Amino acid sequence: ISFSGGRTSAYMLWRVLQAHGGKLPEEAQVLFCNTGMEEEETLRFVRDCGLHWNVPIVWLEYAGSGEFVECDFDSAARNGEPFEALIAQRNGMLPNQVTRYCSSELKTRTMHRYLRWSGWAEWDTFIGIRADEPRRVAKFRANPSPETAAETCCLPLADAGIGAHDVAAFWRSQWFDLALPNNNGKTMHGNCDLCFLKPAAQVQSLIAEKPARAVWWAAQEAKALAAGVG
Repeated sequence: ISFSGGRTSAYMLWRVLQAHGGKLPEEAQVLFCNTGMEEEETLRFVRDCGLHWNVPIVWLEYAGSGEFVECDFDSAARNGEPFEALIAQRNGMLPNQVTRYCSSELKTRTMHRYLRWSGWAEWDTFIGIRADEPRRVAKFRANPSPETAAETCCLPLADAGIGAHDVAAFWRSQWFDLALPNNNGKTMHGNCDLCFLKPAAQVQSLIAEKPARAVWWAAQEAKALAAGVG
């Protein structure tokens, strides 16, 4: 079960637990990959889901050279260390619209390495994509094994017709929540804080809200320009 640290994937996890008497099936694992550029609220939310729902969540981080390390809330990187290690391995070239290597290496392949290390030869991965995300749904429907034939990506929320309003309604009814703005089930602060896939106006708004968010990203751009790969 791929847990991004957001409300949608957390809701997916809750649905799995409810379908199995409130417990995680013995054959399942919940994996969260920390890039080092998540909001602190996201890390707390992942910790809280594990504690409040009594479900083990494996925290992973990319460790350079195709390796991974396990961590937890206290030891999780908070200054972009996994992301920076990946950029260094790419000789300073930053991820971009054409070469989106960050998510695949920091998250998807890190999970795959952990599963193979754990002895898994093949697996189904539950991904928190909703029914109101048709392009993403169509992408995985067309190719459910985009990274490796060992994995089959499953979209249980899309299959169940779950949309953002359902996710929002669920969290409004809970006694704990992700402490980031909830815009009808969508969290604009989610994932890497200033991800280049976010619209420019959204990035500018996030920087205006908290200027310190720009420091790490600006440093990476400066290093890339100095190396001639920006």
